[in-house]
Amino acid sequence: MPPVALALVLTAALLHALWNIAAKKAGGNHHFAFFSVLMTVVLWTPVAAWFGINEWQRWGAIEWAVLSASALVHVLYFSVLLTGYRKADLTVVYPVARGSGPLLASVGAVLVLGEVITLLGGLGILAVCGGVFLIAGGTRLFGGSGASHDKAMAGVRWGAATGALIACYTVIDGYAVKVLLIGPVLVDYVGNVLRVPLLALPVLRDRAGFAPALRAQWKHALVVAVLGPLAYVLVLYAVTMAPLSHVAPAREVSMLFAALIGGRLLGEGERALRIVGAACIALGVIALAWA
Repeated sequence: MPPVALALVLTAALLHALWNIAAKKAGGNHHFAFFSVLMTVVLWTPVAAWFGINEWQRWGAIEWAVLSASALVHVLYFSVLLTGYRKADLTVVYPVARGSGPLLASVGAVLVLGEVITLLGGLGILAVCGGVFLIAGGTRLFGGSGASHDKAMAGVRWGAATGALIACYTVIDGYAVKVLLIGPVLVDYVGNVLRVPLLALPVLRDRAGFAPALRAQWKHALVVAVLGPLAYVLVLYAVTMAPLSHVAPAREVSMLFAALIGGRLLGEGERALRIVGAACIALGVIALAWA
């Protein structure tokens, strides 16, 4: 992986962890998802206009179809992620999602984009996913009983569902920037614009809850609106420079930040296995960088 691509991925990882912590602290639902996306569209319109004033004119049916599919998957992803955060700990949902997502995305990159994973790259992917699993709690996730176990298993289920959706949008957006050559800023921005009407539907059915949610959560939504797109655009630029099957796992170094920052800020307990898990992730990223 080129050094510039690795630097973009590492920067994006920190930003990604920070906005996920903000989303967890917000404890938001469909209202939070809607005004986060709405804020994103408003804040990023000048940037999108600067980058895409000429590019939109060349788009045909295939470009719009791919971007529409991406928007739909992103809506499902954010909704499932927020549900997981309401029902379980971030330090379970987040690592399971971010660990399963890149593994599936790498498979998708091979099948859809025709990428080839080397032995070193494969070992790196497995090390990252294994490290994520350890940070999430390792085999203890599947043991025990009672309310804490049920909550942990709920986190595993919602995290796995989120990871599957991460893999879907990663491959779709990778196809957009690598094959269709759509600019990363526009991939993210147009996707957010297309999400607005989809996310507005549940809000219209629950108008009474919108104003209270906005008053309570607008600061967290602003963090998501600023950092979320920035983190993802950096990742998409990295995808233009390096194989998607390398970038997708490497960005999961965000787990190092989420486990340390999230565990401290949110008081979500043990860090025993997280050091070992962090080491696995670090070694995996190094392997991907050399692959």
